[in-house]
Amino acid sequence: MSDLSASPPRAKVSALEFLAPMIVGCALFMEMLDATVISTALPAMARSLGEDPIKLNLAITSYLLSLAVFIPVSGWMADRFGARTVFRAAIVIFTIGSVLCGLSQSLPQLIAARISQGLGGAMMVPVGRLIVLKTVAKSDLVTAMSYLTVPAVLGPVVGPPIGGFIVTYYSWRWIFFINVPIGMIGITLVTWYIDNIREEHFFPLDMRGFLLTGLGLAGLVFGFESIGRGVMPASITMCLMVGGGLCMALYIIHARRIDNPIIDMGLLKIPTFNAATLGGGLFRMGIGALPFLLAMLLQVVFGLTPFASGLLSFTSAAGALFMKVTATPIIRRLGFRSVLIGNGVLSAFIMMSYALFRPTTPHFVIVLALLSGGFFRSLQFTALGSLAYADVPNSMMSSASSLSSMAQQLFLSFGVALGAMLLHMSLGARGAAHLSVHDFTPAFIVMGMLALLSSVLFIPLERHAGAEVSGRPTGVELSHTAQTVPEAD
Repeated sequence: MSDLSASPPRAKVSALEFLAPMIVGCALFMEMLDATVISTALPAMARSLGEDPIKLNLAITSYLLSLAVFIPVSGWMADRFGARTVFRAAIVIFTIGSVLCGLSQSLPQLIAARISQGLGGAMMVPVGRLIVLKTVAKSDLVTAMSYLTVPAVLGPVVGPPIGGFIVTYYSWRWIFFINVPIGMIGITLVTWYIDNIREEHFFPLDMRGFLLTGLGLAGLVFGFESIGRGVMPASITMCLMVGGGLCMALYIIHARRIDNPIIDMGLLKIPTFNAATLGGGLFRMGIGALPFLLAMLLQVVFGLTPFASGLLSFTSAAGALFMKVTATPIIRRLGFRSVLIGNGVLSAFIMMSYALFRPTTPHFVIVLALLSGGFFRSLQFTALGSLAYADVPNSMMSSASSLSSMAQQLFLSFGVALGAMLLHMSLGARGAAHLSVHDFTPAFIVMGMLALLSSVLFIPLERHAGAEVSGRPTGVELSHTAQTVPEAD
């Protein structure tokens, strides 16, 4: 293994700082794309396998359950076996799972393959982020995180049109087979360019904590997903959520009694990490339902085909791509606190403006709204992803990445469930059998209000929070600079 304590030539460091986020970002894009593209293909998959489309939802929930169970252990795995080893193995497992999904001839086979995919995905996201955090200097973290936020924005937007195109013109099996060349390229690049970063000293696995967090997160995520899809009786859904919440509460008690818990809840005592996790969680909850709500509005109400609606909503991805080159100077100029508060408010109002969409709304107006929304949402995600790790000690990075992934999974799942529940409530209040454009108004407003509320949680942040990462000079630095400037004669 290479000596990571030595200082490599600056050219190599620059190359790694550029390549690591790009390589990890491509792997995360594969995971995000696969997580969303399957929704479009469910009807075709049901016909091919001779199953009820509702039962095919198990292909989605089994993936989410596997993801939830194994995310908590990802940080410990990276410390024990090395980040490159675990990340590369995760890509291999995810790719093999994709092949097995494409070859599945029955629902049980598909569920088993999706579980293996979830195992790979659970390791890819937090360990990939960990590689970036430990490879890139803190002063370059905003630029690196801007690359990592693009897959998170692109995946849910690109998934539906790609899925619609493949299902329409080819076979649904190709939505899984397209992961094979991406996975092979990722494995090669990781082997060539990523160092096997690992901790010299690691602690035994907290098995009790692993079981409690896995069961707790699985119960909560599955419960939220069931609310959103209505595939289970309400009593069972509530039992799952109560059981999951109880397991998480027991874990918090357990974590306080041992020295090295699998997830260190003490991270929430760090103001920047706390604000980015909880405040960012509210923002993700509000924004998480957006792809679902837009797809339902454009397809069910406006009557667009999945491919056409996907192409229309793809414009938000263009805004996210433009953000990539502007995030660093914006955050450096304004600072994290100002960006998270002001940009969060702006993103929330853009989200609520989608409630004004009507079938008669010109497409160029929808495109403009989605384009601007994509830019500002991506800027918010970049700021959140960078600020979260600004003050985290290097020895706690693995646990921080796992805890952040757990929180994001919970908030996103709850956001989708809440969006779906608001649609059902509006539909029931009208006593109607079919959705109309008016059913989406309360959903967009409420989800936008959640995103707006997140800005309140950033107000207590210090004015210069995360200055080392943003590159924005603090008052002390400005004062020191002024003192060193010679006075004019």
